[in-house]
Amino acid sequence: MEVMGIATVEKDTRFEGYLLVRQSEQRAAQNGSRYLDMTLGDKTGEVNAKMWDGAVPPPPVGAILKVRGLMQEYNGRNQFRVEKMREANETDDVDISQLTLSAPEQPEVMLKQIHDAIDGMANEDLQKICREMLRLSGDALHYFPAAQKLHHAERSGLLHHTTGMLNLCDAILPVYPFLNADLLRAGVILHDLSKITEMKSDEYGNVSDYTAEGLLLGHLVRGVAQVSRAAENVGVSGEIVLLLEHMIISHHGEAEFGSPRKPMFAEAEMLHWIDLVDARMNEMNGIEVRTPKGAFSEKIWSLDRRVYHPTID
Repeated sequence: MEVMGIATVEKDTRFEGYLLVRQSEQRAAQNGSRYLDMTLGDKTGEVNAKMWDGAVPPPPVGAILKVRGLMQEYNGRNQFRVEKMREANETDDVDISQLTLSAPEQPEVMLKQIHDAIDGMANEDLQKICREMLRLSGDALHYFPAAQKLHHAERSGLLHHTTGMLNLCDAILPVYPFLNADLLRAGVILHDLSKITEMKSDEYGNVSDYTAEGLLLGHLVRGVAQVSRAAENVGVSGEIVLLLEHMIISHHGEAEFGSPRKPMFAEAEMLHWIDLVDARMNEMNGIEVRTPKGAFSEKIWSLDRRVYHPTID
């Protein structure tokens, strides 16, 4: 069953179809009445949704709903007013691939690219640490997203982000031949793996919340600990472990973005920029998909600006 994409529904347009619950809670209005506040989505995007009926319990995150309602606008952004909804059942002809945003490549293909990059390293210690970190990540790596809402917030998004960064490495390393290619590629492979312990994700890449580890420590701090553990497991020690730990803890670049240290050597600096470029371009691409040519998007809070979709081919 082909579903009308929620991102294509315009203001004052009615919609009836199936959507995936990405966030859901009951709230109280200023007058004391209760209502449902939800984030509903499909593979084209997501929308804030309200149901002004306090008697309806919030549906669980990850549930598929059949909904009917009207697209409205609030504070310059689309808001879907749900008039009626129910959870989908076995008799509904629901194609889950239409409801879940997924990476463009199969996870097995992306994992092979990562393993090929490790096999191509000349430094055996870096190979050992990378392979052990992948082992510790487990099967969740096949479906885990790279974020809850921002870049690569999709099924297998963590793999998508990592392979995108490896492709950037391939383009950048010939320009700056003084960089240690093995160290940079290892930093790319390892830098976000601890997001698996930071967020709670179902098999569709739908993040319901952050874990206690994610809220108390975050993936940078946890990543340093994981690299230390992996290195110990495979019998590697010395400067190479310290360099990888620094790359992980500094890859956000600034303290205001979560890094307690700025990058202090060239490969760490390049990792920061490769990470930023791949994340930003993924976000820009998603905005263009949702925005008609010749139009501006709504204000994107993570970018603190609106984005224009050019008409030029």
